[in-house]
Amino acid sequence: MSEVYDYAGGFGERAAVSLANPGLRRSIATATDLQTGNRLAGLTSLKDPEAMRALGAQIRASVMSRLDEHLERLAENWTVAGGQVFFAADDKEASSYVCSVAERAGVRTVVKSKSMASEEIALNTALNGAGIEAIETDLGEYIVQQDGGHPSHIVAPAIHKSKEDVAELFSAIAGEPLPVDTVALMKFARGVLRDKFLNAEMGVSGVNFAVADPGVICMVTNEGNGRMCTSLPPVHVAIMGMERLVADWDQLAVMLALLARSATGQKLTQYTSLLHGPRHPGEADGPEESHLVILDNGRSKLLGTRYQEALHCIRCGACLNVCPVFRQVGGHAYDPVYSGPIGAVLNPLIKGTKEAGELAHASTLCGACTEACPVKIPLHDLLLRLRQDYAREAAGRAEHLAYSGWSHAWATPARFRAFGRLGALLGRLTGGRPVHRLPVPPLSRWTRGRTFPGWPSSIYRDRK
Repeated sequence: MSEVYDYAGGFGERAAVSLANPGLRRSIATATDLQTGNRLAGLTSLKDPEAMRALGAQIRASVMSRLDEHLERLAENWTVAGGQVFFAADDKEASSYVCSVAERAGVRTVVKSKSMASEEIALNTALNGAGIEAIETDLGEYIVQQDGGHPSHIVAPAIHKSKEDVAELFSAIAGEPLPVDTVALMKFARGVLRDKFLNAEMGVSGVNFAVADPGVICMVTNEGNGRMCTSLPPVHVAIMGMERLVADWDQLAVMLALLARSATGQKLTQYTSLLHGPRHPGEADGPEESHLVILDNGRSKLLGTRYQEALHCIRCGACLNVCPVFRQVGGHAYDPVYSGPIGAVLNPLIKGTKEAGELAHASTLCGACTEACPVKIPLHDLLLRLRQDYAREAAGRAEHLAYSGWSHAWATPARFRAFGRLGALLGRLTGGRPVHRLPVPPLSRWTRGRTFPGWPSSIYRDRK
């Protein structure tokens, strides 16, 4: 059932796999239309949505300006509450620490709440390599894991799957036909996962926001699995990107109002959980050990640069839902972890321009992502800057020569006019007819799926 994506290949190859699957494209279009409509409806419940977005942007910028202080206070307060903190420089340090905690506690089974940070550090692979079973318990993540794939959306991991796809997958797991009914399929998954919750020795979760002043982490979900993962197993590990932070309760209230509305259109998610270290004496629920892994993995190098605003992201997925490219090719065309416009920004910044810089070209630069972002990240500007970096650092010699020639040709008004008149001459010679196939590479690639409109017979500055 799972589509085959070669992540060692390029964006074009992965996009081609998605484009060849009409069912996948229908599922994504239906889901993103719904999410976008819900977001717009949800924002109407705010007195002044634009003022709230501006406040969100201000909060994120202020936190980044004092990130070291906030992280220090968070770590201190979490430790005072009885928890343990580990600062991981990269993905390998983070996954190694989690595995060491599991091995020391004799863990054989880990239940996981939804966490993009755990995807980023390939935690499941590391745990499986240590002989530990890692089970995704978010319904979308569970579907994707059982199908042997990767999440295709930050908020809705199985957005590319129809209920028919899920029924086929779950029927194979059950060993008997299951109805194409969402309630029945959900009940099947619940039945499988219930025993896992009750018997797991460790729970792993993500962190939507950490609140520095009280030393509390906040997790928002629309399923009860998050609370099962963080309260039933004797050991809990939370994995947090170092930027997922607010200073105090007031800032958290603003972020939660923006996150829920931008992600699903809700005023508040079904479950908003606040965690403060391990179970304290006299408390009936909670883990005996509580670990907070704070992940850098390239984030700190963005501080003070022209890309710092990428760290403002609150992982709502709104930019994915409105992006015309994502809506056609889905998340798998980008990367196994972060997709859409924010993925096209984050992946090159985390992995390097040479490895992932081409993703910045997976955009029309229409600006819809910037307009949808609840904290006003100028995503289309960041994508344009990454294209500039890619041209300098990773583009081939032919591309360098082409752009250098173009820059030289248009560097003065006289040269610009000369090229304009040359284009007008071509327009008169060809009659301005559309060109369905350009024979010269790389222009020939452009006309594989579109028609070149043809050259006009006159230039704009000559028109009266």
